[in-house]
This record gives sequence, structure tokens and C-alpha cells, in this order.
Amino acid sequence: MTTSPPQPPQNPYPGQPGGYGPPPEQFPQYAQPQQQPGPGQQPGQGYGEQPGQPQHGHAYGQPGQQYGQPYGQQSFQQQAPYGQSFPQQGQAFPHGQQAFSAQGQQQCRFCGGFPAVDATVRGHQGLIILMRFLKLQGPFCRTCGIASVRDMTTRSLWQGWWGIGSSIVNPITMLMNIGPMQKFKSLPEPSPGPGRPMDPGKPLFQRPAILGLLVPVALLALIIFANLNSTSNADVGACLVNNGTSTKPDMKKVDCGTSDAEYRIVGKLDDTTDDSQCDQFADAQTTYVYQKRSTKYVLCLAPV
Repeated sequence: MTTSPPQPPQNPYPGQPGGYGPPPEQFPQYAQPQQQPGPGQQPGQGYGEQPGQPQHGHAYGQPGQQYGQPYGQQSFQQQAPYGQSFPQQGQAFPHGQQAFSAQGQQQCRFCGGFPAVDATVRGHQGLIILMRFLKLQGPFCRTCGIASVRDMTTRSLWQGWWGIGSSIVNPITMLMNIGPMQKFKSLPEPSPGPGRPMDPGKPLFQRPAILGLLVPVALLALIIFANLNSTSNADVGACLVNNGTSTKPDMKKVDCGTSDAEYRIVGKLDDTTDDSQCDQFADAQTTYVYQKRSTKYVLCLAPV
């Protein structure tokens, strides 16, 4: 008497989900049907098996290694050429490990496509006082490389300006991505790999983050405007207006032809705060002393 073989269960795995790497392919195995021993046979000995020979259910005579593991307990991961394993879903090839296609070309670390090229894509984050340096290393195919540059630069455009040091480092960091971008654009369209490539999205100048370039432009314009009206750039003969008080003056440079002009500079003494030296100027009736850090000077003033 024999038992009927078990029916294969329904595949519980859905279709391949999104991500930058494929999930391992599962190959379910089914156990061979068990047979009842016949006359003259011992339990566990199948038909046609001789005593002393490996019993059915053992592999290569090793006990405990069955030909068919129960469903779901044994799986095989898809292998890349030359024994390299493709990354699983959402997992990149480990840093420093390069994969090669069957044609001897490098594979993309993120999707497995080829050809690919080694490069490092950089980004920056300003944290007011602190700062973070970001980088993403390849190899990259054309599609994943362009997507990485656009993504990193987009983040830097709105996250990289927040801090005095970051406002200087951030433009340099974004300029460093020009070289990798040229490498990626010189590659042909990649041959499909086992994973899904990154989405390049829109070019940078079509993204709202490009408005982040207005931040340094606005800061630069503010600095220039402040220096234009600063008394440090005022020479003898220039006119000033006091927007503060007599005890806390706030002198600004103005056009001598306007009604705002209150004082005219008749003498300027650099690297000193001794306003008594203005006595050498006959027209001087008041003084303005400026000192900030290592910058100091005295303006000898006369009414307009």
C-alpha cells in the first residue's frame, strides 16, 4: 500500500518588490513519498534497496542529509558570475567588494547593471555649529550614478548652508561632484542587472531645491551692501548720517548731496582710538571712534 504524494502548497511569496537589489530566489523542495515496506523488507528500506546500501532519503550515503527538505526550510540565493552574490533587496555590495560581469566589466553596486565605473559622490549638511560630510561610493552604472549626484546635490542645496563654515564648504563639495558626473555621462546605457536601478528624477535645474542657490547669493549681496555703507570704507570728504544716538552712534555713509547727510569727514586716524588727535583738524567739531576686534580708527567730523 502506498500513500499519495503531498500536493505542493501555494507559493506564499509575492512578486518581486521594489528596492535596489533583488530578493533571493526561493526553490521549494518536496520530500519523496514514503512507501510502506513489503514482505521481507525492514522498515525504512525502500523498494529495490539492498541491505547495506544507503537508504532512500540520504544523500551520498551521509545520514541525516535528505534529498528533499520540508518546504520553506531550504533556499538557494541567485549567484552572480564568478561566485559573487548579488545584493538582496535594499542592500548594496559591501564597500571594497567589486562585482564583475561575465564580460569582465564592473557591475553597479546598487543594481548589478554594467558597465560601471568607480567614483565617489559627495554631499554636505550644515548644523549651525557642527557639520556633516556625506559620501556614497560605487561602482556606479550610468543611471545610478546620475541619480546619486542629483540626490546628493539636492540635499546639499537646502541642507548645506546652515553655518558659517558650512556656507564655505558646501559650494566646494557640490563642485567636487562635477568630475563623477562627467564619468557617469560618458558611460553607455547599462545592461539590466538583477536589481532595479535608481530613479534619476528631474535634472537639478528643474527641482525646487535649486532655489537653495539664492541663499549664498542673498548673503553675499547683504555683505556687499553693508560694506558699501560702512564707515570703514569712508574716506576724507565723505558724508555720514547717525542712525543711532549720541551715546550709541550708528554711523552710515550717505551721499553728500542728500538731505540725510549730517557730518563730513575732515580727518581719519587709523589704528587708534585716541580722538584727541582730531585737534589737528581745524574744522573738526566732533569725533566718531570705531573699534571691533583688531579694527580701530577715529573719524574727525564737521557739520555739513
